[in-house]
Amino acid sequence: MSDFPKSDRNRVRRLPDRGRYDKATIYPIVDAALLCHVGMVDAGQPIVIPTLHARRDDEILLHGASTSRLLRYAASGAPLCITVSHVDGLVLARSVFHHSVNYRSAVLFGQGRLIEEAEEKMEALAAFTEKLIPGRWDDARKPNAVELKATSVVAVTIESASAKIRTGPPKDDEEDYALDVWAGVLPIQQYVGELQADPAARQEAPVPDYLRNFRF
Repeated sequence: MSDFPKSDRNRVRRLPDRGRYDKATIYPIVDAALLCHVGMVDAGQPIVIPTLHARRDDEILLHGASTSRLLRYAASGAPLCITVSHVDGLVLARSVFHHSVNYRSAVLFGQGRLIEEAEEKMEALAAFTEKLIPGRWDDARKPNAVELKATSVVAVTIESASAKIRTGPPKDDEEDYALDVWAGVLPIQQYVGELQADPAARQEAPVPDYLRNFRF
């Protein structure tokens, strides 16, 4: 993996020491997110839309209904901005001013292309499914011809990107360390709850190991 060159488009300006430009840092942040937010300007109106995503090498895959405004815009080759973020903890300082958040975020820029070839489209849909739940693609029914026609898949080439990360304890003013106020980090984690079977199921299917063992 290599670095993305710094430019006016991807440079971290506020607290630049928190910025990262290497794919080895950026891509795991992207891959760990269930949702991304896609920013675009349509007819002069800025719009940000949350959606599922998957990464394939240096591309972000987006999918949705073939009538989707987002997918139509992305397929046109117009510029896109894609963001992901994770909150890892609330940073509680002795002063309200110095409260903060520990986080990992990534901002990616690129242009999309519509995936039209049937085999590549099916491979992209498999990538989506496996990104969400590894093992699910081979277990569930594959899309049929009607479903494939109703679905658009766009591959966005990542042309530029950066990450911004904060870790560690609060940073108070020196005089505030004498205050009798608890300070530190309240960690925040995403966790997997108990499985909830579909009440409309006509028969009780065994729970596959890939669901029993699923972890973020």
